[in-house]
Amino acid sequence: MKTPPGIRPVQRNLVTARGLTASPYPAEASPVTHSPPEPQLRAHPERDLRLDFFRGLSLLMIFIDHIPGNFLSHVTLHSIAFSDAAEVFVFVSGYAAALAYGRLFASKGLRIAVVHIYHRIWQLYVAHIFIFAVFAAEVSYSVLALHNWSYASTFRFSAFANEPHTAIIQALLLRFQPAFLDILPLYIILLGVFPVILVAIARHPVFAVVPSATIYLQTQFLGWHLSAYPTGRVWLFNPLAWQFLFTIGAVLGYSKLAGADWVPRASWLVKSAVIFAGSVALINISWVIHWTAIGSVPAILSGPLEAYARDKTNLDPLRLVSFLALAATTVYFVQPQHPILRTRLANWLIACGQNSLHVFCLGILLSVVGYFLLATEGDGLLIQILINLIGVVSMIGLGTLVAWYKAETHGYTTSALESVQSRREPLSDLVAH
Repeated sequence: MKTPPGIRPVQRNLVTARGLTASPYPAEASPVTHSPPEPQLRAHPERDLRLDFFRGLSLLMIFIDHIPGNFLSHVTLHSIAFSDAAEVFVFVSGYAAALAYGRLFASKGLRIAVVHIYHRIWQLYVAHIFIFAVFAAEVSYSVLALHNWSYASTFRFSAFANEPHTAIIQALLLRFQPAFLDILPLYIILLGVFPVILVAIARHPVFAVVPSATIYLQTQFLGWHLSAYPTGRVWLFNPLAWQFLFTIGAVLGYSKLAGADWVPRASWLVKSAVIFAGSVALINISWVIHWTAIGSVPAILSGPLEAYARDKTNLDPLRLVSFLALAATTVYFVQPQHPILRTRLANWLIACGQNSLHVFCLGILLSVVGYFLLATEGDGLLIQILINLIGVVSMIGLGTLVAWYKAETHGYTTSALESVQSRREPLSDLVAH
């Protein structure tokens, strides 16, 4: 067809998050391309309840592990793996972020996705400052009540007592991180760079994984780190190392969104992961028994492995491989339709996982109270049981309460049974978590 004089044909490039361009011409008139078609993002990605279940479980474990001498800490994740609940939290956060913001990126563009991401960062930042304020009040009261300044040192809070004006500014800059207040700053940093990660993954996973792995290796061999306050300290969770696990989670999450099979599923690989995770579990159990109950039981390979397994700051490769093997084993044995996800306990944990920020904040503050009670009332088994019971029930209660509130005001349900049956929830709800 001949174009009328004075009118130029206008071609509007509809660029998707995958870098595809839609032609304005009919399919039969489109120029031939030799590039294979890219997988399309799913309009309504199914929500995997395992994410919420294990994120909720990890929040309870973080609370338990934060109480020194807590007998329940001997049966949390770090007792059967070279990793702990922190790895679960970061990995699941990366996976969930890719699901939530990846769809926004594809449907509404990078600008809208970035706005939502930084709105979430603002929520996290406000929550962190709120926790810091309450935490400061709790620790200050504890120091005065116990008449023991070493209590402040235990919580890495001495700098606040010595230089409160400087410590507050450094806390606002996320550089002053007392005990228990180091996970949210890590998450804030990771979300801050997530738009770059998301764009890279959308082009191809290799564009995200290779640079991320390179930075991770620099932390292992060249000691790259971020400095903290006071002078001489570093971030307990080195973002330059932990971003690799976050990126791995994001890549896997985006692969679910895109319907792509980016993860090798060879049977030998799955079997190797199961065997490795089982071996690590046996080794860790021997360590727990050796150090807590029967000293005559040997701590298997503790000499050559313990230092690497305990390197949490830089996410030692041994910890990373241990977690990935455990994650693969869990995915293999706990399928999306597993009966455990339909139980009442699962409903509670899922509610906690879907409202993780509220539950996490409460858990951190309860950890400080638990620490204080053990210091004042003794660390007997009865008081430990009471502290654990009150803490876990309170966290589950808050998660359930927030879930009920959302159901009443927004029609959003966290029921595992209903979610398993429908398996679809609004993207706005995904983003909100």
